[in-house]
Amino acid sequence: MKNSSIPEQSGVLYIVATPIGNLEDITQRALNIFQQVDLIAAEDTRHSGLLLSHYGIKKPFFALHDHNEQQKAAVLVEKLQQGQNIALVSDAGTPLISDPGFHLVRHCRQAGIKIVPIPGACAAITALCSSGIASDRFCFEGFLPAKTKARCDKLAALLDEPRTLIFYESTHRILDTLADMQQVFGGERYIVMAREITKTWETIYGASLNELIAWLAEDSNRIKGEIVLVVEGKTAESSDDEISPQALKLFTLLAQELPLKKAAAIVAECFEYKKNTLYQYGLAHFKN
Repeated sequence: MKNSSIPEQSGVLYIVATPIGNLEDITQRALNIFQQVDLIAAEDTRHSGLLLSHYGIKKPFFALHDHNEQQKAAVLVEKLQQGQNIALVSDAGTPLISDPGFHLVRHCRQAGIKIVPIPGACAAITALCSSGIASDRFCFEGFLPAKTKARCDKLAALLDEPRTLIFYESTHRILDTLADMQQVFGGERYIVMAREITKTWETIYGASLNELIAWLAEDSNRIKGEIVLVVEGKTAESSDDEISPQALKLFTLLAQELPLKKAAAIVAECFEYKKNTLYQYGLAHFKN
């Protein structure tokens, strides 16, 4: 039975994935949708305009980005209810994956608007499938917090996560993020950095965190561009050494009075543990 609350003339919202670099990665179906819709809701209308211009497509744009989405979603829903068909795109890849669009899609669902996803490129999945790290179970974490304290807290919460971890990161924060990962996960945790995927300077490099940081230090060009980090999950082989009750008791008491690094160093010397093992345990289990 047809939902009587949905107007007969309601349009369709198409969620259209676009290339993450190489323009040839657009699908024929996406190009057909662009030709058919009445309007394109884009994160950056100038950026998306270049893509459509490349394929000789001219359509009106509607700017929809992080700063206006909650206010403008209702406007687009109204247009859809009036019968217009709209394509939602982000700057690159699949919309809503660390990009705007969530509020619009939710409003459309609530309004009974038909939503059709047009699949295509996604940087996270592209990096994962080329990483050589387990892909059967994974966590997409998007961008980590910009502040060091918040970033370390987030990483500490993921310390014991056994699934593969996927992060996006920017050029100007990548070295700080890797240093924090080294501190929290330990320098031996395996990681793959995929940079500029599908573009001219595509680089996919896998190593331990210690080795990756050293490799990046050799050439500043290696940190430039769009970056995806694929981090191996916690494995039985990489789990912390068991901490004796005596060591744990001393560590708990010292951590209440001293900086965590200092407390870890003292306990490591007294009980012959690795300092980093204790420090990682403290990050994961002690409240700051």
